Amino acid sequence: MDMRIFIFLLLALQLNMVNARVEFRQFEQAEQEARYNQLIDELRCLVCQNQNLKGSNSDLAKDMRDKVYQMISEGKSNQEIIDFMVARYGDFVLYKPPFKSITLLLWLGPLLFFIIAMIVLFRIIKQRSQSISIELSETEHQRAQQLLNNTSLKKDDES
Repeated sequence: MDMRIFIFLLLALQLNMVNARVEFRQFEQAEQEARYNQLIDELRCLVCQNQNLKGSNSDLAKDMRDKVYQMISEGKSNQEIIDFMVARYGDFVLYKPPFKSITLLLWLGPLLFFIIAMIVLFRIIKQRSQSISIELSETEHQRAQQLLNNTSLKKDDES
């Protein structure tokens, strides 16, 4: 029985290793490799959307990494590579899109959402504080006053 479990675990580990992808890139200079790593960290995978190119295993991300590698090997600057990616895929490929009219909501959206949430919260608090004030009838008011007087008399007697 133990041998079956061992064989099952061994096969499961081998299947997991088959899915692991290793990309090996050889650069002429360490500076090129550093630029490559920086760029694939800054560029977003369009398929995964919340992953950068470095962390994504999608085919599109692999193609984009290949293109970045090719352009670095051709001597293109980081800005030229970013401009190419933006021209091809749009501003969404950047984790930090530029501030312009198309991306205005993207930049100001969280602030706008926060302001709206605070206005709603203050209105709810104001409505609750207004609705809490309950009018007492004359007999209820006299009863409350009597209870307060009795309580204050007991405290005076105890001291």
